[in-house]
Amino acid sequence: MAAPMLSWPNGARCAAAFSFDVDGESAALAADPATARSLSTMTHQAYGPRVGVRRLLEVLDHCGVRGTFFVPGYTADLHPGTVRDIAAAGHEVAHHGYDHVKPAGLTLAEQADQLDRGSDALERLTGARPLGYRAPMWDLSWEMPALLAERGFLYDSSLMDDDLPYHLDCTGGEEGIDSGREAGESATGRLVEIPIHWALDDWEQYCFIPGVAELGPIQTPEHAVALWHAELEGMRRFGGCWVLTNHPFLSGRPGRAAALETLVRQVTELPDVWVAALDEIATHTMRTGLPPRPMPRIHPG
Repeated sequence: MAAPMLSWPNGARCAAAFSFDVDGESAALAADPATARSLSTMTHQAYGPRVGVRRLLEVLDHCGVRGTFFVPGYTADLHPGTVRDIAAAGHEVAHHGYDHVKPAGLTLAEQADQLDRGSDALERLTGARPLGYRAPMWDLSWEMPALLAERGFLYDSSLMDDDLPYHLDCTGGEEGIDSGREAGESATGRLVEIPIHWALDDWEQYCFIPGVAELGPIQTPEHAVALWHAELEGMRRFGGCWVLTNHPFLSGRPGRAAALETLVRQVTELPDVWVAALDEIATHTMRTGLPPRPMPRIHPG
């Protein structure tokens, strides 16, 4: 029997969201702490919170779109004015770890510490605990959904097993692999999962950091936008949730930001697409009453 489809407001065929990972210096430092000695690398990364965010805020303002900005706690502590500017413009400020380290490589206690430090940093600047989470490098651990649910998060946006958001039953982590909890202990509550995909990320298109991320070749904005637009057309045809992820140190560059603004305008003009921030999409999904999906299973090997 087919799973029930998620319907969108006002009869929209699909939903679309513009999200931004404000990694700043944290991404390079997490990949290789030795990059702290490279002034060139640090300035490359600082371009995001210092210049790129401001330009992208202008793009969203011009188009009348509310976005979601995932901010590591380290970035928030280093660039507090940038986070305040995002919040003051009415956009969602969401959680992206503290040091931008991958949760899948941390102990349960270390994951909890990254969560709590990151939430504290964002709350100091915005006055509110974040509702949304995205794992650094999109590398979510098996334990993290339960940790998020225990702390009252509304949603995660790190997984890739659907085109539509769904309710994730966080009590089922032990059905996949050992979640790190004591026997008989389980998390309460559930999360909305808003899936993402590498094809809708500007990192694969633009990122080149010598010694850290040398994907290459650096693509033109036309190439990147064509890929993202093709994915949008697919979501419109089959019904889904199109979540674009941009990094201010990449897509905040002038030519790329100009191309992104054209895309944003095109998306907002489509009559069958509901454009919303991720907290709005998560709230809508939670209210639908769809049955929760258990945590994935993997073969025990």
